[in-house]
Amino acid sequence: MIGVVGRTQKLPDWQRGFLDIHHINTGRGDATFMIFPDGTTLLVDAGDMSETHPRTTSRRNAKMVPNRSKTAPGWIVDYIDQFLPKNQDRRLDYALITHYHDDHFGEIDSLRKIAPGGYQLTGIMEVGTLIPIKKLIDRGFDYPIDLTAEKVQSQKRFTADAYGMVATLKEYWKFIDYQSKKNGLENEALHVGSNSQITLRNTPQDYPGFSVQNIASNGNIWTGFDSSFYPLFKRGEYPGENSLSNVIRIDYGKFNYYTGGDISGINSFGQTNINDVESHVGPIIGPVDVATLNHHGNRDSQNPYFVRTIRPRVWIQQNWTADHPGEEVLRRITSKKLYPGDRDIFSTVMLQGAKDVIGGRLDQYKSQNGHIVVRAYNNGDTYKVFVLEDTSEERKILSEHGPYTAR
Repeated sequence: MIGVVGRTQKLPDWQRGFLDIHHINTGRGDATFMIFPDGTTLLVDAGDMSETHPRTTSRRNAKMVPNRSKTAPGWIVDYIDQFLPKNQDRRLDYALITHYHDDHFGEIDSLRKIAPGGYQLTGIMEVGTLIPIKKLIDRGFDYPIDLTAEKVQSQKRFTADAYGMVATLKEYWKFIDYQSKKNGLENEALHVGSNSQITLRNTPQDYPGFSVQNIASNGNIWTGFDSSFYPLFKRGEYPGENSLSNVIRIDYGKFNYYTGGDISGINSFGQTNINDVESHVGPIIGPVDVATLNHHGNRDSQNPYFVRTIRPRVWIQQNWTADHPGEEVLRRITSKKLYPGDRDIFSTVMLQGAKDVIGGRLDQYKSQNGHIVVRAYNNGDTYKVFVLEDTSEERKILSEHGPYTAR
């Protein structure tokens, strides 16, 4: 099942019929680049935490990789350019922002450069300036509260926000306006319940077993039938960005992949919250082959009910701090009492602080550092996991895992 390779072999090129899911590590937040079976491309998130925060540059947080010669978005685009299908237009067909936190869509500060459109370059704004995006999907701006309203923006929770979410959103809106006029960028909110918002753009008829299902957004949860959904939050109620994250499931034949931003399911007392987003989306997602850890594996996530329900063969942790994973999260996702069978865990980075606190239990990870690539073959019947080095621009294979049989 596992092959450790010398650092000479590069990932074989994507081919038609492959579903590639690249979890990119920059040390500054989430970014996942996907190539669908017909060559359609999707980027999920473009994290870019500010270098002006002591937290970012402390030992508590990951280092920028592979080096500091580019920004985090610059490295995301460099990675995309390396693995983008050959003989295909240089563009992203889709980009999806799960929610408006710095480690998912960027953060402005005094060090950011200004683009020709008058907006600061950070996160998805820098990515979309370096490589054209055809359709940009986010959670919208007016529900459950209207983030465009001055009355809302003046609330203390936003004016006292050390990470400047609203200020970054204002730059994001400038970016959308400029790129829409200059390059035809389309911007939409995620349509909960839809499987026709993110589709194959090239030859969909060749891959009828492929789909992207929108599960949740803004606390609106798909019922599992047609495109109907129900709300967890009332208009005017703001539970924080994490609970409002966009949640999707990708299906390719038998193969299923889940990602859900920073949703959670453990309350402040460390107990399962049956009313939180994880508990509601779990039954709708159902069992999957590969799942990303919610909220980077933070201790408020992966409640027992959620873990038992989606029961993946492979867990992928995208993280950047010694807080991840929570030791209790690791206990839940490895518990054979919650669901039987083997499961493999991969992490983009593991900080020394986590190693010092959790110790030997971290040996349960198959890999603790590197870009993590999931490649599904044969119309989704089988898949492999490749770990690529993140300390150089060559991104050679460190280890290969599988093949796994999709369920």
